[in-house]
Amino acid sequence: MRKPVVLTAEQILRFLLPALLMTVAPGPDILATVSLGISRGRVVAVSFGLGCASGCLFHTGLAAAGVSQFLQVFPAAKWGLQAAGACYLIWLAQGILRPRRATGSNAGVETAGDAALAERQRNYFLRGLIANLINPKVALFFLAFLPQFLVPAATSPALQLLGLGLIFTAIAVVVFSVVGLFAGEVGQLLEARPGLSPVLDRICALVFVYLAVRMLLV
Repeated sequence: MRKPVVLTAEQILRFLLPALLMTVAPGPDILATVSLGISRGRVVAVSFGLGCASGCLFHTGLAAAGVSQFLQVFPAAKWGLQAAGACYLIWLAQGILRPRRATGSNAGVETAGDAALAERQRNYFLRGLIANLINPKVALFFLAFLPQFLVPAATSPALQLLGLGLIFTAIAVVVFSVVGLFAGEVGQLLEARPGLSPVLDRICALVFVYLAVRMLLV
């Protein structure tokens, strides 16, 4: 007997546009990627964005396993993660003001040696990944969003959730890469003006502080 496919073509088509719109919406991950691109350049922005996108796989797994429901049942756990996430974002904010003295400029970051460039990519990928993983609102979003596209007569809901999550992650990878590249180009144009680099750093840091406050209060 032929096994049913995990996702139907109609189901995928119905999912693509809403998933794209949710990804490009100006949420915390997009704002952080844009601010880093303007302040730190393409490499940093794309690496951070890919880390955020990769976190979608983790939250998909939580939704498929039903773990995300734990955050709904126990508000204290949700608040604890929010507090941890806010502290992490503030830590990132204060760190943004320090590396500039070592790297010099966006151009310096883009032309760094292979080893230094790879290390910077790993560091910011992990920062984006952690920022996404410890945000309970992302877990709750996946728990609320993905089940809307389940087909009762198809395969198990868990497999459908995993399939939808993989598609969402692929969309996020493309979107964050494009956003990071564009923001990096804008940053290089702005940095051509003398004395603007410290201003860009402060704006980027303020964005992360705003995201930390938003995580706690919204």
